Amino acid sequence: MENFWEYLQNLTDAQSILSSGGFYLLLIVVFAETGLFFGFFLPGDYLLFLAGLLSAAGIIHVPIYTLVLSLIAAGILGNYTGYWFGYRTGPVLFSKNDSFFFKKRYITVAEEFYAKYGGMALILGRFFPIVRTFAPIFAGIVRVDLKKFTVYNIVGSVAWVTTLTLAGYFLGRRFPNLKDYLQYIVLGLIIITTIPLIIAFVRRRIAKSKEQ
Repeated sequence: MENFWEYLQNLTDAQSILSSGGFYLLLIVVFAETGLFFGFFLPGDYLLFLAGLLSAAGIIHVPIYTLVLSLIAAGILGNYTGYWFGYRTGPVLFSKNDSFFFKKRYITVAEEFYAKYGGMALILGRFFPIVRTFAPIFAGIVRVDLKKFTVYNIVGSVAWVTTLTLAGYFLGRRFPNLKDYLQYIVLGLIIITTIPLIIAFVRRRIAKSKEQ
């Protein structure tokens, strides 16, 4: 149990992440998770929240407006990269062999999410791990109109970044001691963001069993 909490502490040490790679490492993480198919495992949600929280505590020496605008830009560029990748590779991705960094079922999850919500999947999907990474790739595969994609891309990035980063920032301003409970906050965020994926997985298994 002690090792588990030690692992969580390392995982939640946003200050260490930013000090080892700097402010730019945070931007790279956001860019990769929103546009590169192997970035699905990156901790975008809680890093945004913790970046805001630690900015409020003065631990991250980046003005909040610079932080937010830069993260929004990284999220937008990441989605454009994912769209371009999906556009260039097309249906070939569906025949790609599974590997540690790529599973065909991730594309299927994004496809089902897109089928349910249409273009709004590019906005809502920002708040769901895996979908956040593969929704823009799938949009490229099905050749969503670039102008429409641009609108959803910008709105989605603004909503995702401002919601999580500013939530962390204002909570950090209101409750300065929150920075002392990072491991519990991150554990809660992991649980909250994972529950919808578990529900979707269970529903899909139930639907498949009924078809059989």
